[in-house]
Amino acid sequence: MKQFVELFLAIDSTTLTNNKIDALVQYYESASNADAAWATAFLTGNKFKRFITSRDLQQWGLEYTGLPEWLFKQSYASVGDTAETVALLVASSEKELQGADPINTDLIDISLHELIEQQILPLRTLDKSQQSEMVKALWQEVDSNWCFVFNKILTGAFRVGVAKATVYKALAKVSSIPTTVLAHRFTGKWQPSAAFFAEALDPDAKPSDNAKAYPFCLAYPLQAEFDRELNAKAYPTYLQTKLEDPSNWIAEWKWDGIRGQLLKHHSGVYLWSRGEDIISEQFPELIDAAKALPEGTVLDGEILCWQDGKPQSFAHLQKRLGRKKPSAKTISRYPAIFMAYDLLEKDSTDIRERPLIQRRSYLEDIIARTDQPQHFLCSPLVAFDHWHQLEQQRLIARQYGVEGLMIKSKQSAYRAGRKKGDWWKYKLDPYTVDAVLLYAQPGSGRRANLYTDYTFAVWQDQELVPVAKAYSGLSDKEINRVDAWIRKNTVERFGPVRSVKPELVFELAFENIAPSSRHKSKLALRFPRIQRWREDKAVEAADNITLLQHLVDEKSQAELSVFDPIPQP
Repeated sequence: MKQFVELFLAIDSTTLTNNKIDALVQYYESASNADAAWATAFLTGNKFKRFITSRDLQQWGLEYTGLPEWLFKQSYASVGDTAETVALLVASSEKELQGADPINTDLIDISLHELIEQQILPLRTLDKSQQSEMVKALWQEVDSNWCFVFNKILTGAFRVGVAKATVYKALAKVSSIPTTVLAHRFTGKWQPSAAFFAEALDPDAKPSDNAKAYPFCLAYPLQAEFDRELNAKAYPTYLQTKLEDPSNWIAEWKWDGIRGQLLKHHSGVYLWSRGEDIISEQFPELIDAAKALPEGTVLDGEILCWQDGKPQSFAHLQKRLGRKKPSAKTISRYPAIFMAYDLLEKDSTDIRERPLIQRRSYLEDIIARTDQPQHFLCSPLVAFDHWHQLEQQRLIARQYGVEGLMIKSKQSAYRAGRKKGDWWKYKLDPYTVDAVLLYAQPGSGRRANLYTDYTFAVWQDQELVPVAKAYSGLSDKEINRVDAWIRKNTVERFGPVRSVKPELVFELAFENIAPSSRHKSKLALRFPRIQRWREDKAVEAADNITLLQHLVDEKSQAELSVFDPIPQP
């Protein structure tokens, strides 16, 4: 455990990726397989059922220190992390201040896997009072850093500034196994053990589980480096400069669904989400239809709700998400398809390193032979010879119910994660609305002492009606200015939330809009974020809800089919 605490602190104290890799390599070279397995599980975000709640941790911390709750809240506002706040308060408790030495060297030096398997896992079998007694007893014998990491493990909120890719790069240095292979081996839920870790880092190990998804290949946003308000004619020039010869690229529509991989192997059919969860039960019709795919096939694509030859809104797809056993009525009302746009495995052979244009040819052949158009479609290519043509097609993308375009190099391999230069997402410019700040509450983590989470409203008749919450888009300097203004212009307090004078106007950007019975405005904005602070605009000039309602009405009109010829401008 001492080694893991030192690793955590080393990672948490630097923003340089190379320094984090060095710290990880040093840890993996000295840690046992059992410890390394648990460390990798925590660092890569493997999902575990939490052992105790943050509320319990806070309550036990108050009982241990004898401090009032208001002081804990003030401390949390400065620290921004429950586990760290409790650790600091425990370390500063009256017993320690009086000079007692609570450090138990044997406990500090206990291995990570022994701590988890012998001390933490048994907590689940105990009642609250027994859990409290055991945790407090451990607190009494350790230092604040050990306590901090221990608390984070307990609550399952184990976040530290290291990406999965960084962990895999460190493991690659230790094992000489390619990062793409390691990423595949650590995909999904796996039980940390010495045996699993040893097999995962064995260069000669053969895949023992062919039901795992491959790490997803991701695209970079293709954002013009000039003012968005310039005439759209400037975009083709930017594309020509950035991507050069259009004949080296293919374009597809960017779908508004959820990313998935569909695997057909001898062991069965599996549907994986990008979040590394198996979601087969949520889409049984796709699983049944996939039985017609050739053995040893892995498709990459998008799960969409699809009716009358057109994609339906993401709101329709949400009716299917999270339902392990959807009813026949739900399946009929919100039918799903798999829109395939890449082939990762053919005849049980990994073909990710082959050029996209070749993988695409294989994909089209498989989809055609499978002949399940109600369940499987091949993402149509968007034909273009010049960047001007592609820009014209992007501008009408909303008429097809899509988010914009994907531009992919014909020679690109299917990489794990993002590799700049291969795949680009060329999205529509977002919708925007000028809205008024109504409510604010503190952020989380390092921003727990600042008001960074905002609720915005637009006019409806003579009343301001909340329409969106947003917390991103402002610079640090702007956040500090808004925070100071909020503290001086608070009207009422509702727990951590403050209502403020309706005086500040912000331009919000959002990707989509849909009717919603759960909101007072009867509207839901998708991915709202702050685009800019409209200090030039009076509150009376903020937008009216009729503008948003018009967008909903506009979207509800008949859209073009993605398989229809593209209209000429």
